[in-house]
Amino acid sequence: MRKKLIAANWKMYKTSAEVTAFTSAFLPLVAANTRDEIVLAPPTIWLTQLHAELKGSNVSASAQTMDWHTEGAFTGETSPLMLKALGVKYVIIGHSERRQYFNETDETVNLKLKAAIAQGLTPIVCVGELLAEREAGKTADILRRQVTIALQNVAPAEAAKLVVAYEPVWAIGTGKTATPEIAEEAHKIIRTEIATALGLDVGAATRILYGGSVKPDNCPTLMACANIDGALVGGASLDPSSFAKIANYGA
Repeated sequence: MRKKLIAANWKMYKTSAEVTAFTSAFLPLVAANTRDEIVLAPPTIWLTQLHAELKGSNVSASAQTMDWHTEGAFTGETSPLMLKALGVKYVIIGHSERRQYFNETDETVNLKLKAAIAQGLTPIVCVGELLAEREAGKTADILRRQVTIALQNVAPAEAAKLVVAYEPVWAIGTGKTATPEIAEEAHKIIRTEIATALGLDVGAATRILYGGSVKPDNCPTLMACANIDGALVGGASLDPSSFAKIANYGA
């Protein structure tokens, strides 16, 4: 049974005071939730603070990105070794905004995935198609390519912690949400590709999240799909009440 994972991606939002205000309001709202894993991904600058504020709670911290080098002359970057030293558990890799604005590629996603695994971090690897690609009937091809390259030279045993997030780019920040049927079909394609690359057991065990305008009202329907194992939430995760409703879906 795959335990669902509900992750908040705060992107480039929140000051230090706003982080504290969020955790103060949010943690009591989800304290009784033992059903799911709950994760908050703040801007890198607030990871130390957030990790301290989450201590003793049922919520974990995640980085939004990282470099694949352990150390070096890479101004402005954060290494997986640094994240591990902070006590961070998760790291988002290859988010569509990183691909769009910061030149991340399928190949650099692969490098980051392997580096995260090497440091014991749980990678949340994002894949998804553009609107033009979906309209051209290329969704399956895009997802297969992204998953295949991301998993190159990764052994099945190394992928035990792997999490994949399907985020149709046309549904991120647009208010448009893939129907449960569209999302489920994409998740099936991803799961099949993972099984092809790493074996049936890994394919069956890997959690695949949906990300794309997830809100309290559509979360229960999405979470009821057989191959959807959680959510990667953007805008609706910035408000503690809204994100708590998503994390507690169906309760």
